[in-house]
Amino acid sequence: MKTRPAAGRWIEGWNPENEQYWERTGKRIARRNLALSVLSEHIGFSVWSMWSVLVLFMSPEIGLGFTPGEKFLLVVVPTLVGAVLRLPYSWAVTRFGGRNWTVFASAVLLVPALLAFVFVQRPGTPLWVFLVIGATAGVGGANFASSMTNITTFFPQNRQGWALGVNAGGGNLGVAVVQLLGLLVIATAGDTHPSYVAAVYLPLIVLSALLAALKMDNVDAVRARPGALREAAASRHTWFISFLYIGTFGSFIGYGFAFGLVLQNEFGSTPLEAASYTFIGPLLGSVSRPLGGKLADRWGGARVTLWAFLALALGTAGLLLASRAGSFGAFVAAFTLVFVLSGLGNGSTYKLIPAAAAAEAEATITSGGEARQAFARARRISGAAIGIAGAVGALGGVAINLAFRASYQGPQGSGTTAFACFLGYYALCVLLTWAVYLRPGRRVAQGPAPSREPRPARVR
Repeated sequence: MKTRPAAGRWIEGWNPENEQYWERTGKRIARRNLALSVLSEHIGFSVWSMWSVLVLFMSPEIGLGFTPGEKFLLVVVPTLVGAVLRLPYSWAVTRFGGRNWTVFASAVLLVPALLAFVFVQRPGTPLWVFLVIGATAGVGGANFASSMTNITTFFPQNRQGWALGVNAGGGNLGVAVVQLLGLLVIATAGDTHPSYVAAVYLPLIVLSALLAALKMDNVDAVRARPGALREAAASRHTWFISFLYIGTFGSFIGYGFAFGLVLQNEFGSTPLEAASYTFIGPLLGSVSRPLGGKLADRWGGARVTLWAFLALALGTAGLLLASRAGSFGAFVAAFTLVFVLSGLGNGSTYKLIPAAAAAEAEATITSGGEARQAFARARRISGAAIGIAGAVGALGGVAINLAFRASYQGPQGSGTTAFACFLGYYALCVLLTWAVYLRPGRRVAQGPAPSREPRPARVR
């Protein structure tokens, strides 16, 4: 193993699929980088989803009396920008290195956090200013793509479900933590001090950037040859998985941004009442994501994903019934269940990406190709596919908030139409998962465990 300090701690010859290398060297390095990646991504998610909290404070009392439609627009913009930036962020980590890009991606979070801190204290600030500031917060959501692409290279294929689940779950917790912070501010200082929420993150952003600079590594395996993104885009599995990820991650982030506003519009909740419940669903959904990855490692990504979508459909039906009955308790309980299920589905759906890439590698080996090159290519394709799926999936959050905005501005003034649309999408995801990955006769290969000969298996 060689290092080149001048290039920013590049580790050459990275090969976690080799069991001896993994136990002797790789495991320690991988886990250290995973921990720091989680911290950076967690703060990124917090900054990204900060506007789901700040809109709860916006009222005539502080000179920011925006309409419900304008508030939904304020949570749509950061979601959209975060989705669009995920592809370039995913590419950037393969160009500049995981450590180098994490330092930049962490430090740049100071821009949206500082702007939010300053302008939410200014009564009469026009909507367009907040839309611009919300757009800058999209960089926090883009952190996810570079972080996941980087972490994929650190772990062997049979441990990637767990590693990706922990990395993403720790990041997703940022949604719950910033909402819990909002509850703490409202409960202690009242609902007229939104700047306190942004202020907490300023020193944390600096700390995260410093730790990444001092403790993280770049590995040569993360480098993508030109055309990796194009190769990933040419694979039908990339787009199948992206469609599924709209239903899982799109649900998680879309509901996470909208939950407080939905409670205010559906039941007339006060900011304190809404903030008292909004963190619960994202918290449990984040915790369940690593479990989804672990279950996928054990039972197969497609099987766990199928059951997650079936349950999501049932949970959404429960939301429809609770909404029509006007039952606040049943509505919150059903929404919390949907968060948990979206987290499980997030972990299991992402497991399909390295499994599908490994399947193609096994096909190459079976046809006489060289194993090391085939699996190196699988890693490059996995990283690129993660970027595409992450970007497309985040667009699901945009669609959810636009659906809520249209539904609550409609003649009924309720979320019924939006929930009915979500239910139909989950049904389509169930059909797609079964038809492509579980239908009898649809067999492909799955990447081998370390130190074993490649053998046919099934992407489940």
